[in-house]
Amino acid sequence: MYSKILAAFDGSASGRSGLLECAAIQPMLAGPQLHLLAVAPIAAGVYLTEGFVPDTLQEEQNRAYREVLDEGLALLAGRGVAAEGHLVTGEPIDEICRLARELDVDLIVVGHGHRDSRLERWWRGSVGASLVEDAPCSVLVAIAKQGVAR
Repeated sequence: MYSKILAAFDGSASGRSGLLECAAIQPMLAGPQLHLLAVAPIAAGVYLTEGFVPDTLQEEQNRAYREVLDEGLALLAGRGVAAEGHLVTGEPIDEICRLARELDVDLIVVGHGHRDSRLERWWRGSVGASLVEDAPCSVLVAIAKQGVAR
């Protein structure tokens, strides 16, 4: 069974689905450790144009994702689930896999929302699909149901 779980949270509706899935399965597991991860992306727009990222811009990005992480921790706590929070900066797939290896987790949980068009799916890709290829452990992809409040 799972003893360590890493949930990746980005503040989106699909990300909330992943958190709620963790909260739902947690009582069925034998006291797992739950880790919640928010990955602040590198401020790529500035990097591409200037060749570097100003510290203040990245700090703003990190502050925004600290709020996302705190929201996720509060959402879990409201359902009686304790988790340890982690905030990192980088590419989501790389950072999720890195922390999963570092923590030696048994399960990674991510949310996934259906996109409207094939072009949008192609352009943005899927963290869940890419993660399955690189993950060091099992991956649970929670599907956000459109129009259904959880």
